[in-house]
Order: sequence, then structure tokens, then C-alpha cells
Amino acid sequence: MTDTNILREITPLTQSDCFMIFSRTKNKFDFPLHYHEEFELNLILNAKGAQRIVGDHIDSIDEHELVLVGPNLNHGWFTHECTSPEITEVTIQFHKDLFDDKLLRKNQLRFMRSMFENAANGILFSQETIRTLAPRLLSLNQQSGFDSVLELMSILHDLSISRNMRLLSDTTFHKGLFNYSSRRIEKAFEYMNNNYDKQVSLTDVAKLVNMTEVSFSRFIKKCTGNTFIDSLNEIRLGHACRMLVNTSYAIAEISYKCGFNNISNFNRIFKKKKGCTPKSFRESLSGVRTFI
Repeated sequence: MTDTNILREITPLTQSDCFMIFSRTKNKFDFPLHYHEEFELNLILNAKGAQRIVGDHIDSIDEHELVLVGPNLNHGWFTHECTSPEITEVTIQFHKDLFDDKLLRKNQLRFMRSMFENAANGILFSQETIRTLAPRLLSLNQQSGFDSVLELMSILHDLSISRNMRLLSDTTFHKGLFNYSSRRIEKAFEYMNNNYDKQVSLTDVAKLVNMTEVSFSRFIKKCTGNTFIDSLNEIRLGHACRMLVNTSYAIAEISYKCGFNNISNFNRIFKKKKGCTPKSFRESLSGVRTFI
């Protein structure tokens, strides 16, 4: 099978720039599903009925939309059922190392650090937050130099402490994003993530972290809220979603490549978790994938 990759966008942002802002008015969305190394904050106005894809999350959007997307996370907006003749879009891109890690670990920036970590899944901000910050985002391109950098930092801080933000994509869709406080849980998830395509038993994982099966079952449930098998299935579904998006493998082949013992079981678990079948999930991306 031939892999079908989503477009990797090479943005015009250089290492000499702190950030770049694009502001435009249009009547449709025509940029393909893509990813890039930079963070992206996207404000969209007057686009009710358009479709948003972030990682493995697909949804129609409201009249107004504000989303922060982390580095290398697939994303795109598509016209879908939007009939607005005048869509406003403001896109801000900035390097993932714009804020030094040591700086982000200071107490005053802990909310920004948490927001940037969560952006690996994509963050949708509330309508209240949009109403508060949209005017500042719309006028950001009227500032320049140091003042514009300070205003961007202020906007990002206000976003980080805003209420009712929502994560979009599943953690398992974005490889390696397991951040639990327990080293044993991290070790277990690392093993499951590296061996999702093989037979992984509770016995194997419990032995790996030096616990009995019963103790580990209780431990993983307490730490994650999921059972061992649910946790393993979430990892497998994350990889399956990536294959449905990034490759042209048959669905049955993806099922076996991701460690499911039969396609019926795969379809059942997928629909329960995602609310649609693998076929519907792939078809919803038809026409927006870019082959390179």
C-alpha cells in the first residue's frame, strides 16, 4: 500500500521572527488538511456550518471560533455547510521554542505551560473568551515591534487562564503524549504504545512494573479512570485513526496492524469511542487529504 500523507506546511515564519499573523476575509476555506512545526492560534468569524478537523476530532463550528493547535498536529477548516459570503480569519503562528522551557516553569507562567502542553490535542476556547479577546486579536496586526510581542504574550496568558476551554483530539492520536505522575504508569503506557500492534496481556504489563495483575488493574484504574483493556484499546484506536488519515490501507488491514483480533471487534470499539464507523471516519476526510 502507498502512504498518503497530509500536507506538511512550510510556513513563512523564520527563526528571526517571534511570530507571524495573517488576517484575511474570504468566502470559502480552500487550504488542505495539514500540519507544521509551529503553534497556531486561529480566530474565525462568521463561518457557521464550516467544518473543523483537528487530529481525530471532526465537528461543525459555530458562528465564531478560536482554536490553539500545537506543533505537528493535523488540522484544517473546510467550507462544508457554510454559506457566509464574508468569513474573517486571523491566524497567528509562533515557534514552539518562543518561550523557553525554564521560563515556562516559573510560577507566574504555569498556566501558559499547561495550555501549551494541552495544545498538543488542540484547544477550543469558549464563546465568552472569543467575545473578550477577538477585538485584541483583530487589532494585533496594527501593532509592531516589541509592543506586538508583549500584546501576544498578554493574549496567550489571558487565554491560559480562561474558563471552559475544551480539548479536541484524543491524546492517543498524538504519539507519545502520556504524562501521568506515576513512573509505573508511564512505563506501562510506553510499553503498550510501543507494542500496540502485538498481543499485549495484563500479565506482561503487570510483570513489567513489578506488580501483581490484581494490584496493577486497580492501580491503572485509579490513575487513569480506565481499565487496562480500555487503556490499551484507546492507544490502538489512536494509531488506527492515524492510519485512516495518513494511509490508504484497507480498514481490515488497519484493524490487524493495530492489534485488534478481528474487524468486527474493531468496528464495534471504534464506533463506541468515536461515534462513527472507521469507514465513515475516513469518508468524512474524503477530498481534504493531500497526497504527496
